[in-house]
Amino acid sequence: MECYLDNSATTRCHESVIEKMSEAMRSDFGNPSSMHKKGIEAERYVKEATDTIAKVLKVDPKEILYTSGGTESDNLALIGVAEANKRAGRHIITTVYEHPAILETCKHLEELGYEVTYIPVDEFGVVRIDALKEALRDDTILVSMMYVNNEIGAVLPVEEVSGIIKDFNKNIIFHVDAIQAFGKYLIHPKKQGIDMLSVSGHKIHGPKGVGFLYVNSKVKIKPILHGGGQQKGMRSGTENVPGIAGLGVAVAECCGGLEEKVDRLYDLKEFFVREIEKLDGVTVNGYKDRRSAPHIVSASFEGVRAEVLLHALEDKGIYVSAGSACASNKPAVSKTLQAIGVKKELLDSTIRFSFSEDTTREELSYTIDILQDILPVLRKFTRH
Repeated sequence: MECYLDNSATTRCHESVIEKMSEAMRSDFGNPSSMHKKGIEAERYVKEATDTIAKVLKVDPKEILYTSGGTESDNLALIGVAEANKRAGRHIITTVYEHPAILETCKHLEELGYEVTYIPVDEFGVVRIDALKEALRDDTILVSMMYVNNEIGAVLPVEEVSGIIKDFNKNIIFHVDAIQAFGKYLIHPKKQGIDMLSVSGHKIHGPKGVGFLYVNSKVKIKPILHGGGQQKGMRSGTENVPGIAGLGVAVAECCGGLEEKVDRLYDLKEFFVREIEKLDGVTVNGYKDRRSAPHIVSASFEGVRAEVLLHALEDKGIYVSAGSACASNKPAVSKTLQAIGVKKELLDSTIRFSFSEDTTREELSYTIDILQDILPVLRKFTRH
């Protein structure tokens, strides 16, 4: 049996997405900036996807910018806003456990003379509201926080955070990294007070190498890529038409029947958490109920290194991550696990299981059975 439980790293592309992309590559392969028929046909794919995304978010289609994915969306949001608003201030606020696409960009901005405050989180991974209130300053120009933490599934109280920011200074720009949240939560940026929103295609059964950034029309932002002036000069470079076309289909499909899909994911998560906690020496990190995201379970396995367990599961056809996939091939301690106070001896013993709408209860039962069999064996051979 093969069990793919690494959906927070990437998801399987839906067949409808592949078909749309194939159509764009095989038949309507023109450059969307060309003025002839082939260019107009290609441009139609981009417009169709943009209209779909804008309708889902309830925003103006002109407020959608296509990028190469989550990392570029995050970079554009932070660097673009910082550079466009530096006369108003050079102070930025984020959290201690953001994705590297945010944290590394913040490091870059610090090198350019910006000051960044990193807000702590509680033992469940939820942002400390009191710390946010204390961090806000007259020269704060940007707050960037992730909607759902990619390692433990902690959820940001978006409306509360937005309210605090805007009550302090309505001109502070609020960016939300929604890469693990889009397709799991109903997101309406204008209603929730979100000024910018990052989304990645391959997390929602779309293609890799494409994503978008929602930018409220009132936000001052500068491009970080320069060239032919595509996308109204905000993101030069020929648009990835097949990717954008596939992304549009993925957005439509993942947001259709969303409530039912999310309920099913929570049912799977509750079953998995209940069963995995019956195993000896296993601790589930963060909230275990509906206060956390429906598709992520972080579990620490006492006496077993994460990398060893990951490959032991792989041998049985079960695919998981040791923390974030973007950092899982690096010998670094998880900032998220440190931030929530996971015991030192468990930092290198934590696995992330992440589900999608394709995940079945049978797969999860099989995973539990395998864990029950291999954990005693792995612990027996662990060096003390």
